[in-house]
Formats: sequence, structure tokens, C-alpha cells
Amino acid sequence: MKSVIVGTAGHIDHGKTALVRALTGIDTDRLEEEKRRGITIDLGFAHLDLAGDDVAGDSPPVRLGFVDVPGHERFVRNMLAGVGGMDLVLLVIAADASIQPQTREHFDICRLLQVQRGITVLTKADLVDSETLDVVRMEVEEFLQNSFLDTRQAPMVAVSAKTGLGMAELKTLLAAEAARVTARDSSALTRLPVDRVFSMKGFGTVVTGTLVSGAVKKDDELEAYPGGLRVRVRGTQVHGHAAEQAVAGQRTALNLAGAAVEELARGTMLGPVGAFRTAHKIDVALSLLPSAKALKNRARVHFHAHTMEVVAEVVLGEGRQVAPGGRAFARLRLAEPALLLPGDRFILRQFSPVVTLGGGVVLDASPPPKLKKSDGAAQQEFLSTLNTGDPERVLLARLQRRAEAGLSLAELVSETGWRRERIEKLLAEPSQAGTVVRIGVRIGVRIGDRLVFGSSVAELEKNLVRRVGEFQSSHPLVAGMGKEALREELTAVPEVFAYALQRCVVAGKLAVAGEVVHLPGQGVVLQDEEAASKLVIESAFSEAGLKVPALGEVLAGLKVDQARARKLVTLLLRDKILVKVTDELVFHRTALEGLRALMLARKNQSAKIDVSAFKNMTGVSRKYAIPLLEYMDRERITRRVGNERMIL
Repeated sequence: MKSVIVGTAGHIDHGKTALVRALTGIDTDRLEEEKRRGITIDLGFAHLDLAGDDVAGDSPPVRLGFVDVPGHERFVRNMLAGVGGMDLVLLVIAADASIQPQTREHFDICRLLQVQRGITVLTKADLVDSETLDVVRMEVEEFLQNSFLDTRQAPMVAVSAKTGLGMAELKTLLAAEAARVTARDSSALTRLPVDRVFSMKGFGTVVTGTLVSGAVKKDDELEAYPGGLRVRVRGTQVHGHAAEQAVAGQRTALNLAGAAVEELARGTMLGPVGAFRTAHKIDVALSLLPSAKALKNRARVHFHAHTMEVVAEVVLGEGRQVAPGGRAFARLRLAEPALLLPGDRFILRQFSPVVTLGGGVVLDASPPPKLKKSDGAAQQEFLSTLNTGDPERVLLARLQRRAEAGLSLAELVSETGWRRERIEKLLAEPSQAGTVVRIGVRIGVRIGDRLVFGSSVAELEKNLVRRVGEFQSSHPLVAGMGKEALREELTAVPEVFAYALQRCVVAGKLAVAGEVVHLPGQGVVLQDEEAASKLVIESAFSEAGLKVPALGEVLAGLKVDQARARKLVTLLLRDKILVKVTDELVFHRTALEGLRALMLARKNQSAKIDVSAFKNMTGVSRKYAIPLLEYMDRERITRRVGNERMIL
């Protein structure tokens, strides 16, 4: 059975709660204070299955989940926590009062959230005569013109919850409108915005919410965003009844293990473990209501999305303010982290006095930390592309923005909220055309490690060749540039660096010898006296074993000048013939390899060794013993425990 969430909207005391009770038989006012004062303060929930006589024509059976919201202006923040998940709205207007302030504000909120379908319900029709009812109809029709509730295309019905007038017609209209609602995507990644948290005796922690995407079943592992708390689903209910699983579009209650009531709250988002990242900054497209005050740069506002509310600072990309009724791209800096994805709708309310200003849509929840003034035009173009909503263009723009760093598939999932399968399908053609390069794909493996814009890889290859050439021109006695030094200097991601370097080697633009990169045919060419000096240095340390001479003494006895002598040492260190243990002590690799073998042999006798035993075993003085032991600690041959070493 299709599930559709129906939300109420309208001014206080216009009969929203009575209407839901008349439709479902459920009183949504659950708080003692609500019953005492006779007003709705917090969200209330009910459900109704429409089938058989309730459904006219070809309308299929449908399960309606009702979210009844408070109408008082003081409780708009509670109202906003309930409207984010609605598919269909009942705009409730009392026939004896007509349009009131919260009628207008609630209606503005529904439009800003881009609710697509609804029914206008004129309640308390039994309290007015037919002429008054006709006048109210005309006022409402004029009020709703050119909106999604325009009565030329959306239904309006007069009812009385007290007498039952119009209730049968309303049920029929609900079934018809619900049939036209586009079903939410139950195959997408799961997100459940929590609107209630409580404890039930015998069950423990329970949360409720409207499942906006995906599905949840018993024993699923979920993560609470923000905070990172991991929980396990012990049980699932849909519209008050136990269910094997809940799917997108259903009112859902989850019994959770691994979380205390105090660790969760309204505004928490439950989703797959590790799939998403929370954000402190988001880039958005926003619009102001014509009735709002101008929104200035750096203004503080109340930000509402799904069931969460947080204070935010508005940073405008262009201009110093947004005029009433205007639109703009902006960056919102949130006071607390939140899980938001592109496409999420939000509402902005003035910081003080608290009134609705406008709303908009999240475009990017993974923006770069800072933007330079020179990046302004590119940023505007990027956000314009995201605002088009074209999936392939959006993915290409995201990859192009990251340049040669690219994005892994997991990062693209986190940025977009789309499943891997959808991303791969969208990028199949650009990958084939070479617009996007997939790095790390192996035969039999579908998912690549990284995706990079093709032109960015070409630019990285050009920079690799350029930088190696510059290095060799200024260091003629060095075999080439170390791989890691080259990667770090170009700030390249390891996988992309390795891929680009391999392409340069295959194309004959670069050559690699071990860990050294050089231009083809341009390795180190030593003159006779340099080659002889290099051999003297190597021999001096090779013959010394562990009792090595001071480096300065060896270099002082060479025929070449000190500058070239130091470059020869650098060459020996790069080729790993010599190993620097401290700034003053350099050992030949064969001596250190022998020491490693000696330590392993010692382990057969005892797994522990102290400085004195080490000196006796190697025949070296304390001058060498301490640096060598510290070197072996770094190399994980030993581990210091007090005054002894454990041989690992």
C-alpha cells in the first residue's frame, strides 16, 4: 500500500486537530498542557488507510500518515519540525474567521519548501450561512491565486468536523491527491530525521520520524548525525504497527539499542554508518518573501531543515544584501554541525523578532573552506550548475572543482547522497569519452578508487615533467627527484600521482629508478674525481661497520670541494646505500642489515636487551649504542620499556 504523509497548516483555533480526529479517530494532542489549554503545542501524529468505499474511481488504496502542527505563532518552530517530510498539505481555514496571520505564514512556508500538492479545507462550515461561506471561498481563491493551491487546479472543500459535513468528500479528495503524489525513493540511502525521542518500559529508547529516503529494518546498524553515535535497530513500527521494515514516505518508530534517550534529540538524523559527513558550512540558493525585510550580508538567522533548527550566519556571494522578494546564492555558516544533502529544502527566520524571512535549497554541503575574491565568478558558475539539477552536469562540475585531487566514489556518495550504482551509471559515458578518468579500476572490479577530471590529469602530467626538469637543472649531481618529495611539492593525491607518473613513463617523458624520478637519459653523470670520491665515501662507511667515522672527517679528506662532497652524500642517501641515523652519524646499509640479523638472533636467547648488553653484543661505545637503539625503536625492531628494549 502506498504511503503518503499529510501535514496540516493554518492559524490557531481553525480546527486542524479536530479535522484530523474526525478523519482518523485519533486525538493528536497528547500533552497534558495541550488538553488543558485546548491548543496544539507540539507535533501530533495520526494515520488512516483509505480503501474500498473511501476511494473513488481508479484511485488505489493508500495509507495516510498525518502530521498535525501547532497554529500559534509562538510554536512555529515546532510546526517547522513537522512540515519537512510532508507530501501533501491540508491548508485549514476556518469559515467563521477566514485568512489570518498564521494562515499566511504557514502557507508561505509550504511554498518555500516547494510542497507540490494539497487541499484547501474550509472548516467550521456549520457555523456560517451559505452567503458567508461563499464570501470566504472568494477571499481564499484570491489569496491562493498562482500558487500550488490555486483552486483552478487544486481542490477546495468545506467541512464540519462536528456534523460530518463534507468529510466523505474530503476523504475522496485525499485519495485522489495521494494517488498523484510521487513516491519517495526507498532504494536511496536511508535518512530518518528524528522528531521525537522517548523511553518505553520494556523497550528502552524509541525515536520517531518520517522516513524521507531509503528503508530500515530490524538489526540494521545506523549512525546518528551529528555525533557519530552508532545504534542498532531492535524493532520497527509503521504508523503504530509492528513491521518487517519501514520504507521512504512512512511515519516510522524505531526501538534502538546502543543509545540512551539523553544522547538523541529532535533534529538528529539517522543514516547508514559512515556514509555521510556533517557540515558547518553549506552553499545554498535562497529566496526572500516579498513581505520580508532585506537580508544583509553577515546577518544571523534561524535555520530550519527537516526536524532541526540551528542559528546560522548568512554570507552573500554577490552584493551586500538581498532585497524583499529577491534571490541569491549564499554560504550559510551553521553554529552546530548538521547532516544536509543537495536538494534539501530549508526555511530562514529572522533572528529577532522571529518571523519567517524566506527559504531555499541546499546546493553544496561540502564546500571548500575558504573562497578568494578571484574565485567569485567560478563559484557562481559552479553553484548555477548545481542549481540546474542535471545529475551528469552536477557530477562533472564536482570533479572539475577538485582538479587533480579528484574524488573517490565514497566521497561522491557523501557529497551527493546518491548510491554508488547511480553515480557509476551517470559517469559511464564521460569515462568512456575520457572526460573523466577512473583510477584504480581492475579487471573484475566495478568500482574505481578515484575519479578525476581528464584535463586535470593532463595538467598534472605536464607539471610532473616540468618540475623534474627544473630539479635536475639545479641539482646536476643528484640522480633525480624523490617520488614522495615530488608528490608533496605538487600536493597530489597518492593514487592520482601514481597514475599520472605511470602515464609519463609509458609516454617516455619521465623515467623511474627505484624511488627516484628523472628525465630519460639524464641521470647523474659523475666526473672521474667525483666518481672516485663517491667510492671513497662508501668504502669508508662500509669498512667501519658500526664504529663509523664522523661524516665531516670523511668529507675533509676528499679531492672535491665540500659542496660537491655533500651532493655525493645526498646521492648515496637517496640510493639508500647510506642511512642517516642522526645528523652526525651515518651508517652503511650492510652494517644496519647485519645489526638487524644480530638482534633477531639475540631474540632466540632473550626478548629483552639493555644498553650494557647491547654494547657487549656489538662492541660499540655508548656514543653509538644509544643512537642505534633509538634508530631500531623507530624502525620497530625494538620497543623501549623502561631501561630495556623488547626485541619485536
